[in-house]
Amino acid sequence: MALSFITRRAAVVLLTLATCGLAAAQAPFITMASTTSTEQSGLFAHLLPAFKQATGVDVRVVAVGTGQALDMARRGDADILFVHDTNAEQKFVTDGFAKERRDVMYNDFVLVGPKSDPAQTRGNDIVAALKKIAAAGQPFVSRGDRSGTHAAELRLWKATGVDVAAARTTWYKECGCGMGPALNIGSSTNGYVLTDRGTWLNFKNRGDLTILVEGDRTLFNQYGVLVVDPARHPHVKADLAQKFADWVVSPAGQATIADYKIGGEQLFFPNAKR
Repeated sequence: MALSFITRRAAVVLLTLATCGLAAAQAPFITMASTTSTEQSGLFAHLLPAFKQATGVDVRVVAVGTGQALDMARRGDADILFVHDTNAEQKFVTDGFAKERRDVMYNDFVLVGPKSDPAQTRGNDIVAALKKIAAAGQPFVSRGDRSGTHAAELRLWKATGVDVAAARTTWYKECGCGMGPALNIGSSTNGYVLTDRGTWLNFKNRGDLTILVEGDRTLFNQYGVLVVDPARHPHVKADLAQKFADWVVSPAGQATIADYKIGGEQLFFPNAKR
């Protein structure tokens, strides 16, 4: 009798677990291709639970460089993009992979480097600072990963007239990595690094690095959201993805972004045009 009771109870437990597992498997979710900065800054750990609470939809993030994120979406391997290279995003729309892009938020890039600042870059002129790094042959760590940050960095180097391709064997080092690893390399080598402010504020392994250049208007860093067009990839979850796109630019989503702070400092500034 006791064994029969235990067996029945075990069966009930197993059935309950199986039912819960099935329910979890059937929970709606979308796949988001996004930048490493939104994840490594800690924003998604703050933002996505609020979205799920509001809609019941899970978001599974693949955090890569913006270039890689756009490639994923072109292949139909993501339902939605949350990235920060406006020119590349607009081309994505022009090429017919999304119907629109929408501004969501912004922050800025900063140049960090050793406190001793051997290249004498300190100030608010990023082009002048980069020229000084090149002239002094001081180590500069580039992400080299086609990310939004890498694209911004290359635009800035172009403005200096410095041929960084020719410097790859000397002071210019490409890591082909995310923002966090690039900062780790900069910290261990006392190199200069261009980083988004959000990741920097959440970065713990700073070593001797500090912010040296900030406030230049060319360091503005805009983020956008794009839903992959199901006309290109019929299998994408466009309806669920649109829920996120609409929510993140809504008053609730924008307030959630503004509420994310580290040490009392706001990391991202909502600027959706509704």
